[in-house]
Amino acid sequence: MTARLAEGAAPGGRAATGSIWSRAWSNHAPGYMFLVPWFIGFFGLTIGPILYSLYLSFTNFDLLTPPQWTGADNYVRMFTNDPRFAAAMRVTFFFVLFSVPLKLAFALCVALMLNRGMKGLPLYRALFYLPSLLGASVAIAILWRQIFAGNGLVNQFLTYIGIFGPDSLTGMTAPSWLSNPNYSLWTLIVLSVWQFGSPMIIFLAGLRQIPQDMYEAASLDGASRWRQFWKITLPLLTPVVFFNLVIQTIDAFKSFTPAFIISAGTGGPINSTLFYTLYLYNEAFSFFRMGYASALAWFLLALIACFTAFSFLTSKYWVHYDD
Repeated sequence: MTARLAEGAAPGGRAATGSIWSRAWSNHAPGYMFLVPWFIGFFGLTIGPILYSLYLSFTNFDLLTPPQWTGADNYVRMFTNDPRFAAAMRVTFFFVLFSVPLKLAFALCVALMLNRGMKGLPLYRALFYLPSLLGASVAIAILWRQIFAGNGLVNQFLTYIGIFGPDSLTGMTAPSWLSNPNYSLWTLIVLSVWQFGSPMIIFLAGLRQIPQDMYEAASLDGASRWRQFWKITLPLLTPVVFFNLVIQTIDAFKSFTPAFIISAGTGGPINSTLFYTLYLYNEAFSFFRMGYASALAWFLLALIACFTAFSFLTSKYWVHYDD
């Protein structure tokens, strides 16, 4: 009897299920049709190339001949027999270690000044945000190369104020910041700090969310502005600091255009500006070692993923949310 009931219920159940799916499709069909171009781009232009690059990272591929499977040889070479890879890692970590904290500190200082309610705040906000829009462009990188050249604006100013005396042949004895390995990377760090507009806007939005009655109560208790910053502003701003830290660090790891333009794609004197992305680009499009470049790209992805995971795991010890 149970079997007969089950047999009798099965067709009705399938019909009911079919009707539910047909009604759902009829209700949402226009939305799915509008999503078809996005699905084509996502799977055809994003997921597909990503998975193919993972396959290429285990091959020897030069764009002209079919890929040859080599296993983990690219990764073994990367960690054991590639001094330029080690140099690129040192330069990139040095750049991230100094550029990100300096940029965030400078952006926070500017946001604190703008948060005082000065006149013309929208104008100042737009002007300070402008470098973030232009800083990653080729034109700004070329302009930066001219500013820090041997006879550039920086050296002319330093000579004018008497820091460097004139030379009989060149007209000045100031160093060429870009051709000196001791200073070349610092010029890129200064360029990165100059692009403080994006984190500054986010810091300013976070400062506007802090209740003013907390500062009034702290002032009545005799707390100085410095103590108010460390005890009220910074703890309540830690979620914004955490967001900016993650975003800016990822952007620093991916920095490419300034190093490529300023060093003419070579990585500067003695690999002093050989960013990881620049080294990856040269391996792929200068030497056509696409398999090895794919392995470099996947290692960079894993490196950024590890940093992001570490940031989220440690955030519970220093990031303070409303609860």
